[in-house]
Amino acid sequence: MVVTEANTGFLDAVRSSLSTVTGFVYSFARMPYQMTDSASQVFASRSELIADNERLSHEVLRLSTLAERYEALETENERLRVLLGSRAERPSDVMIAEIIGVSPDPNRHEITIDRGASDGVSVGQAVIDDRGLFGQTIETGEFTSRVLLVADASHALPVRVLRSNVRAVIAGTGALDALLMENVPITSDVVEGDLLVSSGLGGRFPEGYPVGEVVRIERDAKQTFAVIEARPSAALDRSRHVLVVFERRREDAVVEGISNE
Repeated sequence: MVVTEANTGFLDAVRSSLSTVTGFVYSFARMPYQMTDSASQVFASRSELIADNERLSHEVLRLSTLAERYEALETENERLRVLLGSRAERPSDVMIAEIIGVSPDPNRHEITIDRGASDGVSVGQAVIDDRGLFGQTIETGEFTSRVLLVADASHALPVRVLRSNVRAVIAGTGALDALLMENVPITSDVVEGDLLVSSGLGGRFPEGYPVGEVVRIERDAKQTFAVIEARPSAALDRSRHVLVVFERRREDAVVEGISNE
């Protein structure tokens, strides 16, 4: 009988030990390559994350811009609905106009609107916003018109106190947030908080448009007239759209009144 290594299994333990050692050596030899691969994967993943983060940041910025634009449009639409809704409260015909320019002269309060003679606009027409009297047209071109604001120092119009019916003239002061009632006797029935509306006297402005609210009164017994300051009703420094008022002729109103009876 021939005795061989395969039959005795004498070297199995040695072979196993050598195999284990060989495996360690192989693993050790592969370690630099494995570390390089792992590092490459880590760096690749980090680069991808940075790229994804940048892409998401751009997307967030884009969506944020769209959301802000949408909100602005919603706000503008709401303003237009309010502005046009005021038509139902006015006896006059009106035309919506957009403010496209503001006078650069700090001593003048004028705006330019995108309506002109081709739209039927003429000099002297009242201009309002959704809160009250804004001003009047002072010059018309073919497609645009200039509007003098009620706050301009050269502007004045007749008004009455809605509560007491006291009549007076209110003038601009050159400040957008202040109007001044002129030549009002100290005994006149005017108090803070009173609403001033256009009286219709003089025929330039239709009657009943809000002009301002009385915010300050000074009465000096030594003076004949009181100092009465009012805040404009219209948003003179914020409105983007206004209404140009076309006052109906008296005979038209009478005919309509008869037809409604």
